[in-house]
Amino acid sequence: MASRSSLPRLLHLLLLLISAASSSSSSSSHNAELDALMELKEALDPTGRLLASWARGGDPCGRGDYFEGVSCDARGRVAAISLQGKGLAGTVPPAVAMLPGLTGLYLHYNDLGGGIPRELGGLPELAELYLGVNNLSGNIPVELGRLASLQVLQLGYNQLSGSIPTQLGQLKKLTVLALQSNQFTGAIPASLGDLPALTRLDLSSNQLFGSIPSKLAEIPQLSALNLRNNTLSGSVPSGLKKLHEGFRYENNSELCGAQFDSLKPCPDDGNDDGKMPHKPESSSIKPQQIQKTADLNRNCDNGGCSKPSALSTGAVIAGTVIIVAGAAACGLSVFSWHRRQKQKIGSSVEHLEGRLSLDQSKETCQRSASSLINVEYSSGWDTSSEGSQHGVRLSSEGSPSVRFNLEEVECATQYFSDVNLLGKSNFAATYKGIMRDGSVVAVKSINKSSCKSEEADFLKGLRMLTSLRHENLVGLRGFCRSRARGECFLVYEFMANGSLSRYLDVKDDDADVTVLDWATRVSIIKGIAKGIDYLHSSKPNKTPLIHQSISADKVLIDHMFVPHLSGAGLHKLLADDVVFSTLKDSAAMGYLPPEYTTTGRFTDKGDVYAFGVVVLQVLTGRRTVSSHLRLGEGAESGRLDDLVDPRLGGRFSRPEAAKLAGVALLCTAEVPAQRPAMAAVLQQLGTSQ
Repeated sequence: MASRSSLPRLLHLLLLLISAASSSSSSSSHNAELDALMELKEALDPTGRLLASWARGGDPCGRGDYFEGVSCDARGRVAAISLQGKGLAGTVPPAVAMLPGLTGLYLHYNDLGGGIPRELGGLPELAELYLGVNNLSGNIPVELGRLASLQVLQLGYNQLSGSIPTQLGQLKKLTVLALQSNQFTGAIPASLGDLPALTRLDLSSNQLFGSIPSKLAEIPQLSALNLRNNTLSGSVPSGLKKLHEGFRYENNSELCGAQFDSLKPCPDDGNDDGKMPHKPESSSIKPQQIQKTADLNRNCDNGGCSKPSALSTGAVIAGTVIIVAGAAACGLSVFSWHRRQKQKIGSSVEHLEGRLSLDQSKETCQRSASSLINVEYSSGWDTSSEGSQHGVRLSSEGSPSVRFNLEEVECATQYFSDVNLLGKSNFAATYKGIMRDGSVVAVKSINKSSCKSEEADFLKGLRMLTSLRHENLVGLRGFCRSRARGECFLVYEFMANGSLSRYLDVKDDDADVTVLDWATRVSIIKGIAKGIDYLHSSKPNKTPLIHQSISADKVLIDHMFVPHLSGAGLHKLLADDVVFSTLKDSAAMGYLPPEYTTTGRFTDKGDVYAFGVVVLQVLTGRRTVSSHLRLGEGAESGRLDDLVDPRLGGRFSRPEAAKLAGVALLCTAEVPAQRPAMAAVLQQLGTSQ
């Protein structure tokens, strides 16, 4: 009996030991990842200037910017490292393999040198590997063929050499393989035809030779194949005709094929498919020409010719190869210099005063976009896919450009260069960008931990955002997300004149900001009111929506000084604690209604209150509006000259100013029931939707 009674205690003790062991294991794993990140920092950033936020005492999975570019999964493991375009000039260390939960590694558009560590092949969950546009050299490690989860491999625009490993044909989930503009030699591995999910293959601008494997034409999902600027020869598989413009093969003079208009017909009508490749003696002289040159040097005497001497024939061939190699080396040097000049971030003359170069941005996108289209959707977040996990599909009605791909967004912002940073909060950063069509946009990058955790909830919020269409709302042009990257991006119309807060508290010596005249101020107030009324109203295919964070910062001004309310519906995408944090910010700035502190609820009357505060800010020209102004003392006492911005020099309509002050007084009433609806506010302002 005694032993039976002790059994529960033994079980309890066992559970405690298991719990302690689990806790110890978790702590050990966390320390190992921290050690790995510190090794990574030392290798990537030898100077220690660019990754200063990576500190041993910090928490890489904590909130805030403790470790820039690092995001974690639900288990507290490092899941993604996004350091593209940071100017890193070190190397990629083997220590990255000590992050077993890593799903995305984004180190492209830097100045990294050295080789690709073979240890990368030991990351079981790695889905996206971006190392393009660097100075990497050496071979592609064959160990990368073990990355069973890999979907994107981007190594373009480096100095990698050797042959393309046949082991890459084992990457059954690979959708994009981009190896363009390197120094790869040898034949195209036929094993690449064994990649069932491959949609885009870019091997252009290398030194590949031999025939095109016929198996490439059998890849079921292939839509783009770029083989330009190589020394390929033989018959082009006729099955590649189905790719239409997606198949690029220019500047391979020895290719032939009757099915392709720009190619010469093959002598054997395509029987070269699948033959063993022959290696050309040089990149510009045909083997037949070299043989003819050698024949001229035979030793002939009395009508008979002996075999050419090894010295004379070898000298001719060696001389030819040396000349060609020298020319090629010069060409590569010029190309390398030109490419390095183009890839500098924020340092060229075209970036002077923080402005993007339209020509450079468009060239960069066009240069590398072909191999990276739809990259972010390879991770299962195609927001318009019929196969969405939860059946939530975005309607394309009224949203012709709702989908963007990761490459477009990165190119537009020059890989999120600090030069283009417009603003930053505790959950998002906004960048200026230029799309391929030349249009200017604002790209809001929201970190993964700030988004709603449930995909269905997030997509419902996104669908609601795309349905909002009004002249006084900032238009949402599109959306993009990479699950492995750990961020989502909202692409908005760009507002050339910044936020309304820019025109508050204007200093006399501030030549960059003009003082808004009276007519413009009235127009801005009316435009804001129209935007809020639209949000609050119920219309076909649109339910009423509360903004929750109206402020002068959220009112953006376009080139015609028309106001556009930003951030509408954003809280539908964000996690609850992030929404609460933004409300606290609104309270600190004086926009939050007094009833929120007691009820904890935000209603449409809260938006009305915030609108009243903005009206007073526009009237006074000041960011801070004192409580006595909200109580209407300035308007009721008739001291309009004390209320209205003195920078106007008295040039304003007194009746209009009195009416606007009265509207602000009603909207900021202490009791919510005493505040008018926005439809009534529009009537008082003498305007309508």
